[in-house]
Amino acid sequence: MATLACPKCGAKNRVDETAARSRLPVCGRCGAALPGSSSSRAGYDDGKPFVVTDATFEGEVLGAGSTPVLVDFWAAWCGPCRALAPTLDQLAAESRGRYRVAKLNVDENKRAAAQFQIQGIPTLLIFKNGQLVDRLVGAHPKQEIAARLAAHG
Repeated sequence: MATLACPKCGAKNRVDETAARSRLPVCGRCGAALPGSSSSRAGYDDGKPFVVTDATFEGEVLGAGSTPVLVDFWAAWCGPCRALAPTLDQLAAESRGRYRVAKLNVDENKRAAAQFQIQGIPTLLIFKNGQLVDRLVGAHPKQEIAARLAAHG
């Protein structure tokens, strides 16, 4: 049983991973497709960052192939994380399929945070072909983040 955060309303949903392979998992509060479902994968190009969790990280980020994925490791209580959020929204809106932008809440997803040795937030990791290719710690200007993404595009 996995717990998935709804990318639309933030509600936590318990999802049976076996049943989710044959049925579309949706949020119990708002009805939005949950991360890892086929409709949420189709939403990569909707111009918004998508939410990843410990349960969906491997498939959504490491399994993304040659398209770079920028993952924002953040927390709701973190001021610099909140300040960086509009920049990431802009980058996602400007991506045009060249890269993807994801968000992972470190308070709710400790396994991924530990796996990638996240010691300070915000931390931005860039993955390509299932491998970590770049790391930025702290809030950086949009131009610097975009340049790092372009270097791996």
